[in-house]
Amino acid sequence: MEPFKTLLSAQTVEHLADHVFRVCPNARRGQFVPELVTRIAPLEMKDRARAMADALREVLPTDPGPRAEALKAMLHPDTDGAGTCDDDGLRGWAVWPLTMLVATDGLEDFDRSMALLRDMTMRFTSEFAVRAFLLADTRRALAIMSRWVDDPNPHVRRLVTEGTRPRLPWGERLPMFVKDPLPILPLLDALRDDPSEYVRRSVANSLNDIAKDHPAVVTRIAGRWMDDASEARAKLVRHALRSLIKAGNPEALQVLGMSAPVLEAGVPVLTADRIALGQTLEVTCTLASRSDGPQKLGVDVVIWFLKADGSRRPKVFKGSVITLSAAQSLIFRKSVPLRAVTTRRHYTGAHQVALRINGRDTGLTDFWLEA
Repeated sequence: MEPFKTLLSAQTVEHLADHVFRVCPNARRGQFVPELVTRIAPLEMKDRARAMADALREVLPTDPGPRAEALKAMLHPDTDGAGTCDDDGLRGWAVWPLTMLVATDGLEDFDRSMALLRDMTMRFTSEFAVRAFLLADTRRALAIMSRWVDDPNPHVRRLVTEGTRPRLPWGERLPMFVKDPLPILPLLDALRDDPSEYVRRSVANSLNDIAKDHPAVVTRIAGRWMDDASEARAKLVRHALRSLIKAGNPEALQVLGMSAPVLEAGVPVLTADRIALGQTLEVTCTLASRSDGPQKLGVDVVIWFLKADGSRRPKVFKGSVITLSAAQSLIFRKSVPLRAVTTRRHYTGAHQVALRINGRDTGLTDFWLEA
């Protein structure tokens, strides 16, 4: 698999050059392509985008108005967010450097820059760049973005929710919303029943971000939204509560109709007590209801991974939601592939596994991981 950084390549530089000089034929072309290709070669992805933005700054008009017109004219006419660059204009990853340039150079031309980010997000995404405007003038940026909730283009509506996410991956954190998410809650409420699942999923991701700092706020919203909820909205709520559910938050479990389990569960049984990284851990456990009625149970697998200092840290792997009838017994089964990932370093040694059932953990079973 090609490294992610190759999405911004020498070919991207060629596309940028084609369109910047198409709309600015009098600009100084010079050694734009060979110099920029050489400059980005040793860089990782975000630094490549930044280098491309810097190179564009050198050849585009310096006055805000003509520069904004040039950037807009470089964009592809299609606004469906799909496809790659061609002779008609830029779209896809090649637009990222353009959004960066707007974020760094466009703050003094606030309204026009925000409008330009709206145009750009229909060809790629402006979720990273718009954060600079939220940080510079939160009230002014939110006033503009609040008008976008009725935009006919789903990519613009998604920019409202994704751009204001307090803890957006890859994006600059928005500390004011980490501390107090109240200003963005009306935007999420307005888009909770958006016709596009793409937008609704972004609403859920924003709530999941908020839940990391304000779980009670999110469980209250989720409970309200579940009243007379459509299946689409119920799916949104489930996705929004995923981190709280994995953590066993009782209020989140209650929103989804899951209370403290009334059952007997043994410790997990493993098909092997030694496993090598790259293999699959097979987990089974007998669950026996001791309730007088049916129970809705969310059953996940928790693996306590060994750390470098000898401590263990839990990682929850999503299992399934089951309904256990009164006095019913069943065997829960789950396969967990133990692959090498960039977000977690594995260490050889004793690990542990448990089931988490409606927020309650079973006893632990040891196994040896050869990393």
